[in-house]
Amino acid sequence: MKNNVQMTMEEKLNAVRAGVLGSNDGILTVVGVIFSVGAATTNQFTIMVAAVADLFACALSMASGEYASVSAQSDSEKVVVAHEKERLANDPTAVADDISQFFIGRGVTAQTADAIADDLMQKAPLETILQCKYNIKLGHYVSPVEAAISSLFSAAAGGIFPLLAMWLSPLSLKYPMTILATVFAVGLTGWLSARLGHGLPGRAIVRNILLGLLTIAIHYGIGTFF
Repeated sequence: MKNNVQMTMEEKLNAVRAGVLGSNDGILTVVGVIFSVGAATTNQFTIMVAAVADLFACALSMASGEYASVSAQSDSEKVVVAHEKERLANDPTAVADDISQFFIGRGVTAQTADAIADDLMQKAPLETILQCKYNIKLGHYVSPVEAAISSLFSAAAGGIFPLLAMWLSPLSLKYPMTILATVFAVGLTGWLSARLGHGLPGRAIVRNILLGLLTIAIHYGIGTFF
């Protein structure tokens, strides 16, 4: 169970990463289906059924994949915690030496590093060795449930943009409007990911838009070829 403290940066970035991956995947797989199937048939009902089916499959697939992946990471972190608890019980001197070496590696003299290690071993030995050796904060494990939920809803929300554009636009404007909706959606995803992750919004927007347009071109080319 997590302590009642603020989420760490790693936990925040884990949720952002899952959301960005889910949103991008939802947008790009749906628009990919629309253009690849659209290149093979002009039947609008067929195209929409394929796109809706893909949206549901994509959202569930992203959620299950995130849950499995983050669960493995969380399990690894818990194994590390158990291992260091055992070391503290059986060989605290070795743990203190690891802490001392951590500070020596950051330019502290050996004498000062030993003094710091001794002090920290008295106050918070497990928290200290986890932070120094593994960059893990005790009680703050990445959450597979949070990652799965973030990915599920982000994939569904992202895929709605090209889907609605295809459904609501006049027949002559369906594909141009779908492209515009895709550009808007991936650009928005890039901006949100940069804002939430304290990144570079302009670079993220341009990168996502270019990837979105490339995806459309590739899927349209595949659909035309086959």
